[in-house]
Amino acid sequence: MKPILFFLLFTQMLISSTVHLSMNSSPSKLNPLISTDSASSVIGNWIFSSLITYDKDGQIKMELAKSYQFINDTTLRFTLREDISWSDGVPFTAEDVKFTYDLIHSPKVYTPYTSTFRYVKEVKVLDKFTLEITYKEPYFKALETWMTNIVPKHKLLNEEEIMTSKFNQKPIGTGKYTINGFEVSKDVKLVANQTYFERVPSIDNIIYHFIPDPATEFLMLKSQKLDIGTLTPLQYERQLDETFKRNFNFFEKISNGYSYLGFNFKNKKFQDPRVREALSLGIDRNELVDILFFGHGQVCHGPFMPGTFAYDESVKSPNPNLQKAKALLKEAGYDEKNPLSFEIITNSNNPIRVNAAQIIQYQLAKVGVKVKLRTMEWQAFLNTVVMPRKFEAVLLAWSLSLMPDAYSIWHSSGSKKGGFNFIGYKNEKVDALITQASRTVDKEKLAVLYQEIYRLIVKDNPYLFLYISNTITVVNKDIKNVSQSIIGVMHNFIDWVKP
Repeated sequence: MKPILFFLLFTQMLISSTVHLSMNSSPSKLNPLISTDSASSVIGNWIFSSLITYDKDGQIKMELAKSYQFINDTTLRFTLREDISWSDGVPFTAEDVKFTYDLIHSPKVYTPYTSTFRYVKEVKVLDKFTLEITYKEPYFKALETWMTNIVPKHKLLNEEEIMTSKFNQKPIGTGKYTINGFEVSKDVKLVANQTYFERVPSIDNIIYHFIPDPATEFLMLKSQKLDIGTLTPLQYERQLDETFKRNFNFFEKISNGYSYLGFNFKNKKFQDPRVREALSLGIDRNELVDILFFGHGQVCHGPFMPGTFAYDESVKSPNPNLQKAKALLKEAGYDEKNPLSFEIITNSNNPIRVNAAQIIQYQLAKVGVKVKLRTMEWQAFLNTVVMPRKFEAVLLAWSLSLMPDAYSIWHSSGSKKGGFNFIGYKNEKVDALITQASRTVDKEKLAVLYQEIYRLIVKDNPYLFLYISNTITVVNKDIKNVSQSIIGVMHNFIDWVKP
C-alpha cells in the first residue's frame, strides 16, 4: 500500500464518529417481515427502507418511491427511484417489492403483518421501476400499507426456511446503515451505508450496548458512555446532578403508545364481564400515574391515542369503586372464602412496568383479589408466554402508528398463530365496524366509526387501559442538529454531526 493512501485511510479511521445507545432487550430476528419485538424493529429500521415513510410533521414522505398516484379509488401506482442498490451492490427494483408482498403471504412465513395487506388484490410489476397495486375495494390505509420494510428478492428467493434463515441474523438492506450480524445478548454495531441513496450519514457508526439492567444503563448515561438515552420520571426529577444537565439536552413528548393489563380470554375467569369490570373498578389509575410518573404521564382511557381521529374524548376510565367491585365479584362467585386469584406476568427489564404490577397487586388486594406476580427476561417472556398464550394476564404496552388501524389487535382474525390479538378478544360488532371502517376513505365518516369501536372496546374491558407515559430523551450536547418532532428526535439522524 502506498504511504499516502495508508495515511488517508488511517486518518479516516481516527476521525470516524460513533454514537452510543443502549437496548435493554436483545433482537430476535432482523427480518422485518417476521420480527415482532421492539428491539428487532429498532435495529431493522436502520437497515431497511420502505416505499414511503413519515416526515417530522407526520406527513407522507417518499423513501424508496419517487412518486405515487391514485389511478382510481382502488388502484395505486408507485414510481420507484432508479438510483438505489442493496448494501451488497445489487440494484433495487420493483421485483423486490412484489417479492416482499408475496413472501408475507407465503405459507413458509408466520407473521402478523398479513393483515396489513388484507385488502390488496394484486401487486403487478409494470416495468423495472413501476408498480401497480389493485385493492379489492377502497381502503383508508391504501397508501400507509407501503410503509412496510422491503426485503431483497435475490437473497431470499431460494431460501427454503425463511423463519430460520441466516438472513434473519445477517440481513441485506437499502437503509442508512448496515450490519455484519449480531449475537443474542451482545452489543449491536451498525456501520454507515456508503451507498445509501439519499446521502451517506455523517455519523459513521452506531453501537447499541446490550444493557438489560436499567440501573447500569443510567450509570453509563451519567458517565457519558452513552450519547442518547431515555430517563424515567424518577431519574429526571430526583437523580440528576448539574454535571448531567450541562452535558445533555432534554427532549420530552407524549409517547405514541400505552400500557395495559391484558386478559387471556381462553381462561374462564376472564370470560365473565363482571370479573373484568370489577378489576377495572379496583384499580386506581390516577394513583398509578402519580406514583410512576411524577407528572410526566397521563391516564389511558382507551385503545387509540389522544389527538388522533379515532379518539373519543367523552370516554373516561372509571374512578375506583371498591364496593361495586366487591359486589360484582360476589355475583361472579368470588368472596373471602373463594377469592379470585390470578397471575400477572411482565418483563423484568422494564422497572416502571414491574412497579406498576406491584401497585396493581396492592390495589386489587383491597377488593379481595389475590394477584401473583412473575417477571421474565424479554425474549423468554415473548417466546414462551405471550405468543404461545400461556398466561392469565400480562402487563404490556403497544406502540402505535400515527394512522391507527384496529384490525391487527382488535379484529378476531388476529387471534391466529403469530397474530397480535393474542388475548383472543372477539366482539362481532367490533369486527363488523373494523371491516366497514377499513373501506371508508371519508375521514369524517371514518372518525365516527372508529370512535364507536373505541367505545365498544372500552366497555368490554378486554384490556385494562392503564397509562400513557411521556418519553424523556436526552442527547449528548456535543451532537449537533438535533431537534424534536412528532415522531421523536431521531427523525433527522442523517443530519446529526458528532465531533
